[in-house]
Amino acid sequence: MRVVVALGGNALLERGERPDAVIQRRHVRKAAAALAPLTAGHQLVLCHGNGPQVGVLALETESDASLSRPYPLDVLVAQTQGMIGYWLVQELRNAGAAQRAACVLSQVIVDPSDPAFGSPSKFIGAGYGRDEAQALAARLGWAIAADGPRWRRVVASPRPRGLVEIDTVRSLVDAGVLVVCGGGGGVPVARSADGQLAGLEAVVDKDLTAAELAVTLKADRLLVLTDVPAVISGYGTPDAQPIQAIDADALSAMTFPAGSMGPKVEACIRFVRATGQPAAIGALADAAGILAGRAGTTISPGNPGAVKLARPGQPPRRARASLRGAPGPASAARPGQDAGPGRGARTRWPGHGGQDTGTAAPHASSVCGFTGKFLSTGKLFTRRK
Repeated sequence: MRVVVALGGNALLERGERPDAVIQRRHVRKAAAALAPLTAGHQLVLCHGNGPQVGVLALETESDASLSRPYPLDVLVAQTQGMIGYWLVQELRNAGAAQRAACVLSQVIVDPSDPAFGSPSKFIGAGYGRDEAQALAARLGWAIAADGPRWRRVVASPRPRGLVEIDTVRSLVDAGVLVVCGGGGGVPVARSADGQLAGLEAVVDKDLTAAELAVTLKADRLLVLTDVPAVISGYGTPDAQPIQAIDADALSAMTFPAGSMGPKVEACIRFVRATGQPAAIGALADAAGILAGRAGTTISPGNPGAVKLARPGQPPRRARASLRGAPGPASAARPGQDAGPGRGARTRWPGHGGQDTGTAAPHASSVCGFTGKFLSTGKLFTRRK
């Protein structure tokens, strides 16, 4: 099968870790060890995130007194593509991947009038306590939002409209090369009326870019690998259970936070509906099991409304996923409420400090991150330069 893999930046740098190269290199080595076995029977195309990494570079350049102005985000995204792409290609080779690997520096077309430029939602960089984050925001002109118990910078994340280098990527894929591309969602660029390209100050979500790439390349599967084992139903309650399988319509009726799980879910729904093929979300360490249907959460196009849960007390990696699914307690929108991705019942996710991540949010700039609690101003803490 042709499989597009979206690898989360947080999977390469765990929450609270120092962003040292040796630490990230160790995580990349583990990622390569989890992915290399898949190349024996499948053709992989790999997109990686860069949220923690691009945030580190942004803070460094903003603190560099030798610069007249900081480097823009599009340039920093390109830098992270080179760094993480180099690590991935080298470690995949060291791990014995069956395919040759190559990294393609990738630009992605975005619309400069995308509403995301006025509603930053993409988390980048490290997490801080609230007071420290507010001090940084005031000094550097950041927008910030709560990510569980910590606060992080948020930036614009416009929708990807297509990869500039798609013909190059397709040629390499057709030649049997394992292509690393669309890193950090791709370098965001706008195309003028006369075809000229120019970078924009944003970070595109890599999950949405991976979905567009998977549709364009006619992939058989989309795997979204991150730092959580599965979608959890009733997280934080005595009835919490991992979801083995769910159809796209039932998943779209649930609500997830912008800038984190929201794009992952949206990407899977986009791929499933466009291709009729399954997608899956789960932990990087379980990559082989997720692809085989033994771990994670599988999203399918069929059996509308079905949700299949793991048996009580059974961890998600041992759950036998079913693309058909059995009827279960899918989250539903309240009466009179739109059941789209931005509305619906509350859903909690692990890995975010136990915070409720299911509060309906019209956009990230009017809520306090994952908690759904409004600040005293009703806006994100931000200062315009």
